[in-house]
Amino acid sequence: METFFDILKITIPSVIVFLTAWVLLRNMISNDQDKRRQEIIMQNSRTILPIRLQAYERIVLFLERISLESLLIRTNTPGMSAGQLHSALLNAIRSEFEHNLSQQIYMSQQAWEVVKNARSNTIKIINTEFENTVNTASGLDFSKQLLERVMELDKEPTKTAVEYIKNEVARIM
Repeated sequence: METFFDILKITIPSVIVFLTAWVLLRNMISNDQDKRRQEIIMQNSRTILPIRLQAYERIVLFLERISLESLLIRTNTPGMSAGQLHSALLNAIRSEFEHNLSQQIYMSQQAWEVVKNARSNTIKIINTEFENTVNTASGLDFSKQLLERVMELDKEPTKTAVEYIKNEVARIM
């Protein structure tokens, strides 16, 4: 019985020391893993933030390029009919949108929806005004009609989207 107590005297302190060392090492390893995760997250944010900002810049450029004033300046050529201008405007918007489609990866879902809505509303304005145009109208008449419609709006759809994008970028930074 005395040897049993001697064994217990040796075993209990060694088990306590072992458990203490095990808990301390486990906590130390866990803390080290957390630090490494945080470092990776920080490194990724340093890499991804510039890419996200570049995506937002490209989307603002897209929105500016599909604003009706900008579209009319770029696409309207002398001698165009209203139908030709209508097609040219829609093709320009489609082309610009397809060119910037990949930017949605870096944007929030809400921001991308605002961009898509701006594009859709711009197309809707063009289509509505084209339907209200007489068949024999020139491109110049159609462009005047579009500009008058833009002047009637409180805010052009692309301007609203640009403001939303600017606010979102401000929140990111």
